[in-house]
Amino acid sequence: MRDIAERTALPQPYLEQILLALKGAGLVRSKRGVGGGYVLARPTDEILLSEIVSAVDGPITLGDFGEPHADGACDHEGQCVLLAIWKQAGEVMRTYLEGFTLASIANVARGDAPWPSAD
Repeated sequence: MRDIAERTALPQPYLEQILLALKGAGLVRSKRGVGGGYVLARPTDEILLSEIVSAVDGPITLGDFGEPHADGACDHEGQCVLLAIWKQAGEVMRTYLEGFTLASIANVARGDAPWPSAD
């Protein structure tokens, strides 16, 4: 873990919190003994970016504003329309993040794949 902390410039206690969250989500597992630490629980091409973000930050949403009224009976001066838009935007973001695996991100970082585009 010290190596990861040094390479990422993250304080070791904060990194430990992140790794515990990833372990709780089943993305990494701890390995005891000499050379122990954390290892990925699944192959990199099976770990989605959305899973990592959810494990560390919680569910992928653009805010917890409750459910919008769907029948037009909104008594909040149009606020329900905005809630519906925010909900859809969160779903788009979640779907977008599901399109990246840990392997695909590593390929981009190594220069073996093109940078993600806005297309």
